[in-house]
Amino acid sequence: MRLLSFICLLIWLLNFSGTNEFSYKIAKVKYKGGGDWYANKTALPNLAKFCNANIKTTISQEDANVEVGSPEIFNYPWVYLTGHGNVVFTDAEAQNLKKYLMAGGFLHIDDNYGLKPFIVPQMKKVFPELDFIELPFTHPIYHQTYNFSKGLPKIHQHDGKPAQGFGLVYQGRLVCFFTYECDLGNGWEDQSIYNDPEEKRLEALKMGANIVKYAFNR
Repeated sequence: MRLLSFICLLIWLLNFSGTNEFSYKIAKVKYKGGGDWYANKTALPNLAKFCNANIKTTISQEDANVEVGSPEIFNYPWVYLTGHGNVVFTDAEAQNLKKYLMAGGFLHIDDNYGLKPFIVPQMKKVFPELDFIELPFTHPIYHQTYNFSKGLPKIHQHDGKPAQGFGLVYQGRLVCFFTYECDLGNGWEDQSIYNDPEEKRLEALKMGANIVKYAFNR
């Protein structure tokens, strides 16, 4: 497994070394089932721009997409899955995602309201032996560059439920972070889309930067 992690890291370094000013790319996960995997179109470019300016990353601001079953997923150290509706992984796709996560990749699942009943069973295909656990507010993911002592910020209200952060922990390592009832990615979008107050957008971007930094530095 250490050899697989080394190979994955080597691929990332080879792909993004040289004259390219960006060291990393991040991508949105494309999945089957009919759910709107393509939601939050401006979110990742805005998050990359914020991270580059504030936590000194060198992430491409391209709005990249990658299919969950594609070998291309190994080109991205951090991938983002969102949407509202149905999610379906084939067995081959689940195995590909599992290999990616075991090799050092990181998956951020962002509930865009209504995703939980669809994504949780699909992640059981990926790691049948693991369950999502709620991360305590003391977890390092909430205390990277920015301190979130009460956990995830609540960007949009839906059912009056609190924002929660769940994780899948594989061999002591957080490989998947699930932001629930939070709408974090909506807060990364261009201000004109939701007209969120700037302070809310900043909260969302800061928490997003924490997630990226945690994933890159594990």
